[in-house]
Amino acid sequence: MRGVSRSVDDNKPLVLTTFTILADMARNVSGDLIRVRSITKLGAEIHGYQPTPSDLVKASGADLIIENGLGLELWAQKYVAAAGNIPKVILSDGINPLMIEGDAYAGKPNPHVWMSPSKAIDYVDKLVEAFIILYPEGRNTFLKNGSKYKQKLHALDAELRSSLSSIPKERRILVTCEGAFSYLAKDYGMDEAYLWPVNAESQVTPRRMLNLIKTVKARQVPAIFCESTVSSKAQREVAKASGSSFGGIFYVDSLSEESGPAPTLLELMRHNVSLIVDGLTVRGELENATKPIDDL
Repeated sequence: MRGVSRSVDDNKPLVLTTFTILADMARNVSGDLIRVRSITKLGAEIHGYQPTPSDLVKASGADLIIENGLGLELWAQKYVAAAGNIPKVILSDGINPLMIEGDAYAGKPNPHVWMSPSKAIDYVDKLVEAFIILYPEGRNTFLKNGSKYKQKLHALDAELRSSLSSIPKERRILVTCEGAFSYLAKDYGMDEAYLWPVNAESQVTPRRMLNLIKTVKARQVPAIFCESTVSSKAQREVAKASGSSFGGIFYVDSLSEESGPAPTLLELMRHNVSLIVDGLTVRGELENATKPIDDL
């Protein structure tokens, strides 16, 4: 990675991230000293993304590419090579990942590390380090911004822990389309079930659907969910077949528009947890209230 001098605003170092969530994190650290752009757009499915010619144009003049790693953006290898082997930083390097259990992806790392506020703090440290190397004159700003952002993540961790602890223990099972919530589930003492392990494998087989329906019925899960970058059709069918309800749309691999519910990583986490608490607590209480006394 090379040092970059900056004389006028237009010559600020340019950093590309592989998706919008990493761009948000990078901007929190960089402040106005670095231009940060996401290669993929809002709403893009990043697992099997295919870069376009216009994506390569974005790389013109870029000084650094930020990746998540852990097999999430395999397309990024070809992108970096085609863009001229721009220096890159992989934010998950050095992190001990959770492993995917069962199915075709068994034994492979779960890449959704940023879904844990405490582990996202490691990402911030790597961003600070990378930006100091890229633009040494901004060292104090990057350190200060990184510290502030980590404080927000620590506060978010406490906030989410408090919110999710309100869910009755027997209802603490998170059912989603993609197995993207393993880190959050482990952090806050929840079980996890899903239709497929990662969105790159988002084919709904009869076996997968039947197994999930059985789990939802057996655990009497009051609400199940899906993610914004994939179709929720199959999950709505699971809800109907199992007697559960569809609790809403999560944001995981992409932020929302500025006017949406998840314009930043912090708001993304709050939105998701709000849906979880509402679906597993409020809906569960309503269902119990309408059951015949003999069924309670």
